[in-house]
Amino acid sequence: MEPEDFPTPDVEVDEIAPAELKEQIDSGDPVTILDTRMNSDFDEWHIDGPSVDIANVPYFHFLDDEVDDDVMEQIPTGDPLVVLCAKGGASEYVAGVLAEAGRDVVHLEEGMNGWARIYERTPVTRYDGPGDLYQYQRPSSGCLGYLAVSDGEAAVIDPLRAFTDRYLDDAEDLGVDLTYAFDTHIHADHISGVRDLHERGVTGVVPEEARPRGVTYVDEVETAEDGETYAVGDIEIDVVYTPGHTSGMTSYLVGDSLLATGDGLFVESVARPDLEEGDEGAPDAARQLYETLQTKVLPLDDDVLIGGAHFSDAAEPADDGTYTAPIGELEAEMDALTMDEEEFVDLILSDMPPRPANYEDIIATNLGQQTADDDEAFELELGPNNCAASQDALTGD
Repeated sequence: MEPEDFPTPDVEVDEIAPAELKEQIDSGDPVTILDTRMNSDFDEWHIDGPSVDIANVPYFHFLDDEVDDDVMEQIPTGDPLVVLCAKGGASEYVAGVLAEAGRDVVHLEEGMNGWARIYERTPVTRYDGPGDLYQYQRPSSGCLGYLAVSDGEAAVIDPLRAFTDRYLDDAEDLGVDLTYAFDTHIHADHISGVRDLHERGVTGVVPEEARPRGVTYVDEVETAEDGETYAVGDIEIDVVYTPGHTSGMTSYLVGDSLLATGDGLFVESVARPDLEEGDEGAPDAARQLYETLQTKVLPLDDDVLIGGAHFSDAAEPADDGTYTAPIGELEAEMDALTMDEEEFVDLILSDMPPRPANYEDIIATNLGQQTADDDEAFELELGPNNCAASQDALTGD
């Protein structure tokens, strides 16, 4: 059902903005949530956190004139109760029913769609190169991006189409010109913002090694080749070809201080190797990833930060709130980085999570072989990213 299909509740119910709910969770305040989406949608992705008490009771259980007692018993007891759904209509209705029953309730504005619009910019304080570096974080999907700023210029790495205006606004607020928008690879979990930013006057850059996949717009933007260097003010951004997750996967070394690895290496895991070549090609891609990590990434100085394009629930943020970590620290803690090749390949192929939702359509859209308007693009990328290998056994105790 669409939000407008639900009757207006007889009791007025207050809304809570997604950003306010996120702030409460980040502060460690107790938060009690009733998620009224279908069980399958809840299982795929939902709001979580150490202080979050959440239950899933689909909205249709509340459509009868009298709600069964066993349904009411499934509802968490904390107050105020935050009721949410996909878009806000069902949650407003259910919250009204519960308010009539005497509960202290609010409902989440725009539901999980509103949650997916949260996008935060956090300074990377351990970055010690020229200028300033920020990490963008999208908590709903775990997507990460980076904004490098120096001497009146800025560049964004792995931008999301849904936040095209945000990057331009942030650059204006910082008093700089957004000059470059880099993609590390053809993403499978979100729609890239590189082309949209390119159309807005920012120089879009995609890896040259992604050309063989059939990128339809590759000659309209710039392509980054292994060994090239881009200047953003006083910051040098070095192009490092790092295949494995995809054949065109390319990392960017920012100011000799942070390696933006895309989906090659995360602070809690390594890449999954099956999203381009499927199960049949995954073993060879895994071997390529091993070679990349051993010859391109791990030889960098131990204090170079790793900044991936995603984080999962298993990731622990650094003291500055970013999902970054020094290479030396990851090598000491992540078993996968010290295995021999066959152990590594066997491990990451042994228990890969489900592929990202709609990944084939997202890849086709990012290749330019398929179109999606803004609303369609936003809907395509809702949910978890699942671009990493399973967390099991990847890190030591």
